[in-house]
Amino acid sequence: MTIQFYKYQGTGNDFVMIDDRDNKYTDITEQQVKHLCDRRFGIGADGLIFLRNSDDYDFEMVYYNSDGRTSTMCGNGGRCLLRFASDLGIEGENYSFMAVDGVHFGVVDDEVVSLQMVDLKDIDDLGNDVLFMNTGSPHHVVFTDSLPADDFVAVAKSIRYSDKYAEEGVNVNYVKVTGNNLEMRTYERGVEDETYSCGTGVTAAALGADFLKKTKGDRLKIKTAGGNLELSFKAQREGYTDIWLTGPAEKVFKGKVKL
Repeated sequence: MTIQFYKYQGTGNDFVMIDDRDNKYTDITEQQVKHLCDRRFGIGADGLIFLRNSDDYDFEMVYYNSDGRTSTMCGNGGRCLLRFASDLGIEGENYSFMAVDGVHFGVVDDEVVSLQMVDLKDIDDLGNDVLFMNTGSPHHVVFTDSLPADDFVAVAKSIRYSDKYAEEGVNVNYVKVTGNNLEMRTYERGVEDETYSCGTGVTAAALGADFLKKTKGDRLKIKTAGGNLELSFKAQREGYTDIWLTGPAEKVFKGKVKL
């Protein structure tokens, strides 16, 4: 079987994209996904995304982590999928699509792609500037005066595989706040390593900073290892709504691969 694929990246978070509107690849296996995402023997990516038809929306997003398993929402993947849809000629600058965590809306222009994230109602304050929340994916967020250096992956892995999270897994974020600017590092479950950027992690970091009153205003800038993103939101008594993740997303290359 030969597959036409496209490679996209959003602030260094990279994905294999496949146009599957004719449902050719619905029986893809965990091992095949893992192979495609392998950086030495495959194409190389943090995840794989299928764009499929939807009866009620412009398209559907089906996302796999690089470990081959279907996963929860990926914010940068959603932004890259919006760019992919636009490049495929799916009409419109404003899109709606179905993902595992519900309906998302997006806007594509020449420079950036904006994705509306799901509303957030619950944030668990674990004390000592540490929070847990689910922004489409589960995130453990640690606010710190300085980001861990060479030991970041080991520190994050010890949290991800702790008794509290070992069964279902969690993404681990360390965040430094300076004014209304955030700098962060993220370890992602499913990838089981640090990634250059994580859209749901950026969302968790920004909303967490507002929740702890470390920032002011409803628009924050976030620096990741792969580039800069922006998050805007509305703080409500019952949580956060109208959450928009904005930043670059672009095609890297396309090709064909045999499975």
